[in-house]
Amino acid sequence: MRDLGTEKYILDISCIVLTGGKGLRLGQDKALETIGQKSLLEQVVFQLSLFNSSILIVTASERSYPQLDGYLKLRVVGDIYPSRGPLGGIYTGLKVSDSFYNLVVACDMPFLNQALLSYMTGVSTDFDLVVPRLGNMIEPLHAVYSKACLAPIERLIKQGSLGVRELFTLVRVRYVEAEEIDGFDPEHLSFFNINTSSDLARARGLIGG
Repeated sequence: MRDLGTEKYILDISCIVLTGGKGLRLGQDKALETIGQKSLLEQVVFQLSLFNSSILIVTASERSYPQLDGYLKLRVVGDIYPSRGPLGGIYTGLKVSDSFYNLVVACDMPFLNQALLSYMTGVSTDFDLVVPRLGNMIEPLHAVYSKACLAPIERLIKQGSLGVRELFTLVRVRYVEAEEIDGFDPEHLSFFNINTSSDLARARGLIGG
C-alpha cells in the first residue's frame, strides 16, 4: 500500500493562485478575509509554500500583498487579458511561469491537501491537464495545467469562449476520479471554497476545530 504521507513531488512545477474574483456574493475581497489568524490568501500560499516551488499570484490588476512579503519565491502579476475570468487568469499564470507544469488553485480554498496535490502532479506526465472529478463535479481551479494549454486557451479567449471547460476538448485531460481522491481527502475539503458569509463561517469553524 502506498504511504500517502510520503508521496513524492517529482516534477519541476510552479504554483498559480487566482485572485481575480470580485467576491460579489460575499460583498468584499474574499482573498483578504481572515480565518485562523491568516487571510484566505495566506492560508493557500502557506500550503503551497511547503512544496518549495515558485508561487505566482494572478490578480485583476497588479497589487501588493504586504502580509506575504516573507515568501521569497512569490510574485504577483496582473492579468494579461483583463476581465476574462478564470480562463484569463490561468493563461496569465502559464505565460509568466518558468515551469512547464503548474498547479492552479483559487485563492479561496483554505483546506488544500498537499498529498492530493502531489499525487496530481505525479500523474501529470503525458497529459496537458489533470483535474479532479467527483460525479458530475469537475474542479478546474484545483488542477495541474501544462504550458501546452497556452495556445488553445488564447484561441478561446480571442473567440470570446471564456468557460474553462471549453478547454477540455482541446487538450489531453487526465481526470482524477473520486476513488483516487478519497485515498487522500475522503471529506473532499480540498474543494471547499468561500462564496458566501455562511461558507466563511463554516471555514472558520473548521479551522478552529
